[in-house]
Amino acid sequence: MYEALAPLASPQALALLRLGAALSARGYRFITPTPATQQRVNLRPGNEQARNLRDIFGWSRPFRRETLDAELFELMRRADVLQAQGERWLSRVRWSSLGDQLFVHSRFPTDSADAVFFGPDTYRFVRMVRDHLQSHSHPLQRIVDIGCGAGPGALTAAMLQPQAEVLALDINDQALAFTAVNACLGGVSNLVTRRSDLLRDVTGNFDLIIANPPYMLDAQQRTYRHGGGKHGIGLSLKIFDAALERLTPGGTLLLYTGVAIFDNEDPFLNAIRPSLADINWGWSYEEIDPDVFGEELEKPAYAYAERIACVALKLTRPFPTAGADEQARQAALLQSS
Repeated sequence: MYEALAPLASPQALALLRLGAALSARGYRFITPTPATQQRVNLRPGNEQARNLRDIFGWSRPFRRETLDAELFELMRRADVLQAQGERWLSRVRWSSLGDQLFVHSRFPTDSADAVFFGPDTYRFVRMVRDHLQSHSHPLQRIVDIGCGAGPGALTAAMLQPQAEVLALDINDQALAFTAVNACLGGVSNLVTRRSDLLRDVTGNFDLIIANPPYMLDAQQRTYRHGGGKHGIGLSLKIFDAALERLTPGGTLLLYTGVAIFDNEDPFLNAIRPSLADINWGWSYEEIDPDVFGEELEKPAYAYAERIACVALKLTRPFPTAGADEQARQAALLQSS
């Protein structure tokens, strides 16, 4: 399984990959909840210290040396993910399950500026990508994941479209490093990580653009969390604009994001409606979850918001005008996507 190790740039990354493989071999699984749930569960009596692998690598609890077997402890040391806490230790990374795969990402709490997030939004985003590609009969050539994080969206696309070149982009070097490890662990060979601010540092057009950008208003403006702009929709709007310029004919944008709702109004949808009317492309828009991160409503930035909703935008660029037969063929392709 280690034939695909070339993209890993350091002994630490190789050790991290082997740590993931060792956890998988031990049957490790962990479904990552919201930060609020994580905190509540960890504060329960008896959860102050780890007792097993899920406590260490999922719940991010401190552990004693004897809790972990020698092989895993040594792999953690080589991967430089051990953090001393008095007489106990912490893992600097978490491992989360998505289907049969494991993904490495940042430990809880995700306080650092270069934290790489993984949580319920990740599962919903991947489901959106998977559902689209499983119903899409036309093979794609170029796919890009803008702001790939730990890489679950990009890996899902690469696995379902093995003939495609898949670019996993992020401005966070830690995210790119984790994505490379996760791709190797998943046996994916058609994925390339690239540092890029949106699509500015890559060339060419794409048959599929996917994105799950940060959408919160974060006082610390952490990269994985802060959406910027008014109400946190800044990055989502930039991705929408980039897709208008870089989608191939017949190409699709799948954008999963969050929106703070004010007086039953969706500021993101309101912002893109004029462009949608002007271009006359095919599109759909749906609230995936009407109420997430309710604890944020207690903060000043959301003092007047009713709720925060997760939404999904699907936008497809039409083919150029063609004859009747070609129009029928292209319409069938669009319908299948």
